[in-house]
Amino acid sequence: MADTPYDADVAIVGYGPTGLVAALTLASKGVSVVAFEKTRDIYARARAVTVNDWTMRIFQELGIDERIEKLIEAQRGLRWVTYGGQEIMRIMHPPSSLGTRDTKPRFYNIYQPTMEAELRRCGDDHGERLQVRYEHEVIGIAQDASGVTVTSRDAKTGTTTTTRARYVIAADGGSSPVRTLLDIDLKGDTVDTTWVVIDCRVKRWWPDRDFLTFWSDQERPVVDIMLSAGNHRWEIPLKPDETRADYPTAKEVWPLLKAMNVSEDDVDIHQHAFYQHHVRMADRWRRGRVFLAGDAAHLMPPWAGAGMQSGMRDGYNLAWKLARVVKGQLPEAWLDTYEIERRPNVEFFTGLAVALGRVIKQEATPEEIEAMNRVPEGLVTPFEPPLVAPPVMTAGWIRGEPGDASVVGRMLPQPLMSSAIGRMARLDELLGDGFVLLGDDLDPATLLSAAEKAAWDRLGAQYVAVRPKTVHSQSAGDLIDLDNALLPWMRRYRARVVAVRPDKFVAAADTQGLAVPSL
Repeated sequence: MADTPYDADVAIVGYGPTGLVAALTLASKGVSVVAFEKTRDIYARARAVTVNDWTMRIFQELGIDERIEKLIEAQRGLRWVTYGGQEIMRIMHPPSSLGTRDTKPRFYNIYQPTMEAELRRCGDDHGERLQVRYEHEVIGIAQDASGVTVTSRDAKTGTTTTTRARYVIAADGGSSPVRTLLDIDLKGDTVDTTWVVIDCRVKRWWPDRDFLTFWSDQERPVVDIMLSAGNHRWEIPLKPDETRADYPTAKEVWPLLKAMNVSEDDVDIHQHAFYQHHVRMADRWRRGRVFLAGDAAHLMPPWAGAGMQSGMRDGYNLAWKLARVVKGQLPEAWLDTYEIERRPNVEFFTGLAVALGRVIKQEATPEEIEAMNRVPEGLVTPFEPPLVAPPVMTAGWIRGEPGDASVVGRMLPQPLMSSAIGRMARLDELLGDGFVLLGDDLDPATLLSAAEKAAWDRLGAQYVAVRPKTVHSQSAGDLIDLDNALLPWMRRYRARVVAVRPDKFVAAADTQGLAVPSL
């Protein structure tokens, strides 16, 4: 099979949010993609309920953020309250540092079926470069030294087809048939409690509907969520003596809502379903040329709002690297950084979700709750609770140690900037999607040795001086820090030069050495 022509550069199994982001990233960078999806219709039930500014920055890089933003709504904050009206904890969302000025929210409420449909339409815009085979189930994976042969079965005709690709991304969900074919274990636990998830259409406003509210109670904790486009959701656990059979129709569900003073005057029940929560992770995310992403690689409880988003970030992290490897711009060893970089972030959000679940169920002690919001002494970085803090990469293609006083591993903020000739735009739009070194009012190349510069040159890096708006620009490539936001951010960490990856994480800084990080 090694000499068999490729039908596509990358095959993606599963065309939900994870597969969609991977496909859109690859196609936007000129890589051919074929995706396999068992069903044509989008899953009608709203599962994920939120995206944040990190995910929106990925959409921005893909050129689709404005399309998605029309379908979603800003989220004000979170609160944890008891049925008696006592507020246990509240987190107000600060404005985003990853968007433009202070105009972009940190979190958004979504209605997943609507957002997912728009992502599919974005995929359609790529034409032949992104082919989607709906109602095709992948039943076989065979690898060799140069590629992967995917065998799929057409659900309508029963016929089987083989497709040849250089690499495969398995984004086929928690039950992942591809993971089974690869003989990869999914380790962890499934929580015994069954939750009924009630999706409703809103008929009238009620007080504080716009707060994502966790009704904390040991027996009947509830998640109360405003979704976008006039939708609302409640997630309620069944008691030990209850079963799914006790709630066959909306008639039996209504008493659960009325216990929270929600009536037929407020909402119409659209649908309800039952779920159990999982805390599971694959023991490896790659076998040869096949990679696991999203729920195929990890499952977490919903309390941190990070399950779907973690999958989308998996898809993006893997796809921008795959695109460059396929096009010969990066060595294949770059693909080894995928799991190294993503697994710690997924583990962090899984742990956070478990901890927040203890608060919701009133299992957390007052000391645990206080610790979640305790401000450590001597911080360089302004404190923000872990749930809302900007992302930090703790391992992977970075040089030096991450930490509070280190800029390495942090995501670059994105203020409004100006080019030397006065074009104003978000920082990412002016930087593009490659490697770039930014200097604090200096040409960053002047701080590099000849060998260091040669190595960054091989990656196609740009060298950009960031000037304060109080001085003249000195070259056509200079950027002007209009809001006095980027330069103070660098100075907070005592960095004169930062080296930034295509995904806008800081890979290196002069404080810990500007040599290209090793693989």
